[in-house]
Amino acid sequence: MHTQVAIVGGGPSGLLLAHLLHLNGIDSVVLEARSEEYVIDRVRAGVIEQGMVDLLDAVGLGERVKREGLVHHGIHISFGGVRHRINMYELTGGRAITVYGQNELQKDLNHARRETGRPLLHEVEHLTLHDFDSAKPRVRYRHNGAEHELTCDFIAGCDGFHGVSRPAMFAAAPEGAVEHFERVYPFGWLGILAEAAPASEELVYTWTERGFSLFSMRSPKITRLYLQCEPDEDIGKWPDERIWDEILARQTTREGWKPNVGPILQKGVTGMRSYVVEPMRFGRLFLAGDAAHIVPPTGAKGLNLAAADVYVLSQALAAFYKSGDSSGLEQYSEKCLRRVWKAQRFSWWMTSMLHIFGFGDDTAFDRRRQLAELDYLTGSKAAMTSLAENYVGFPIVE
Repeated sequence: MHTQVAIVGGGPSGLLLAHLLHLNGIDSVVLEARSEEYVIDRVRAGVIEQGMVDLLDAVGLGERVKREGLVHHGIHISFGGVRHRINMYELTGGRAITVYGQNELQKDLNHARRETGRPLLHEVEHLTLHDFDSAKPRVRYRHNGAEHELTCDFIAGCDGFHGVSRPAMFAAAPEGAVEHFERVYPFGWLGILAEAAPASEELVYTWTERGFSLFSMRSPKITRLYLQCEPDEDIGKWPDERIWDEILARQTTREGWKPNVGPILQKGVTGMRSYVVEPMRFGRLFLAGDAAHIVPPTGAKGLNLAAADVYVLSQALAAFYKSGDSSGLEQYSEKCLRRVWKAQRFSWWMTSMLHIFGFGDDTAFDRRRQLAELDYLTGSKAAMTSLAENYVGFPIVE
């Protein structure tokens, strides 16, 4: 079998790329290691930047996002038992964020892919990448008990941080041709989905002496909540009662605001890291999304960066197939990395400002510094504007 672009990974980045390529008349095959149900049920990102909303709308995928997504014009920063609202809409000239679960976006993208009639294969096994440093890349895999080889012009590695694409790139590239930059944080997030109506219409980021906490939501009936914890925290030691006790201890404010309590539907612990691969391309293999970079979730950038990556890649491939112009492909990595490093900076800043990095007398200075920074942020229009501009994101379609 032959296709123009082999897309490894059937999550949001892979399927959005497939859709963008289809609109430009470019054929693709999407190969996903997991089942369709597993990919949909993963509880991941839920905050979509203004630029991504605009992109989805422009390519015919924005109807349900606009109808069911929760538009937020601001966020709250809480410390000292007091919430402070940052009006992002006013500070950015009318831009906002939309809360729309990644699992819902996944359903939209699955439907769009099936409408094209082009292949979307799940539960692909033993997938390996070959000859992507030549003009004839190949992908070998096993599906439904049979061995297959897919030849293609290009490979897009959209298979996440634990996928095969990035290791294949490092294995094939000469020593020093591809680098990575990483920071692992000394804490994780214990996250839950609760069947409880959100107690706030906007996200609440909370700093406390006990650690960071985040109030979010997925729908008018489902609340999403996070607690800073140890990176290797045993979720078995956190029964529901203990989780709610800790959430309420961290998030309840002086005026009495607190999250609504309800049955916990899902819970888990996620470690936090910053990670970037440079360049994001070797030969005819292009990395996109989590395969190329990971950001701490504090800044809500992961899904949005993936969308920007695949938009840039789709435009570069369109120019190549229409006129033979390869300049976009050659500039892909440089163009994407400018946005990636800005997002890394913002995510690191949000993370370092809101999390407790250690306990004991040796961190007393840092805690007071954090409080001073939070006080400055919530009292300065310039500081709030900087946060707002970064949080709502920069345009994807330029």
